[in-house]
Amino acid sequence: MDKFEIINRKLEHHGAIVDFYTLDVKVPNGNIAKWDHIDHKGAAAVVPVDEDGRILMVRQYRGAIDDIMLEIPAGGRDSEDEDFKICAVRELEEETGYRSEEIHHLIDVNTAAAYTSEKIAVYYAENLIPSKQLLDENEYVDIERYTIEEIEDMIYSGAITDAKTIAGVLAYKGLRKNS
Repeated sequence: MDKFEIINRKLEHHGAIVDFYTLDVKVPNGNIAKWDHIDHKGAAAVVPVDEDGRILMVRQYRGAIDDIMLEIPAGGRDSEDEDFKICAVRELEEETGYRSEEIHHLIDVNTAAAYTSEKIAVYYAENLIPSKQLLDENEYVDIERYTIEEIEDMIYSGAITDAKTIAGVLAYKGLRKNS
């Protein structure tokens, strides 16, 4: 692959969660292309598995698509320096009201590499311990439990379209199959 070079990066908007940049990129033929880029500090997600082998899912409103989504618990890192696992542990408890001392890395997902730096580290958690849900004051989440087969059916029927959920659940299914 020929070399690409970012020669300028201009901050267009500093947001609460993301920053929006315009990049000037020198492409292999020597031309300068303008590309949009959303800078994101990263996030973590968890596939929480209860004692019956069911996966805890969260149902919540997502403003970017103006719809309710069924997802695995997830959230953004507090800073670019925060360890992804620390973020996963926090988000599991905040969103589901459970914690676990058995949280293991599963996969990493680049959500939309064409325009954002967002990487989500996906973990799985077993041996869930009841705790307390600690939602942010403007966060509304319903907890639901499903078997892997039920979630897989929802993925293939189009009822679940969230990329981190699809990747995480199918990776967990593959891990279980291979162990």
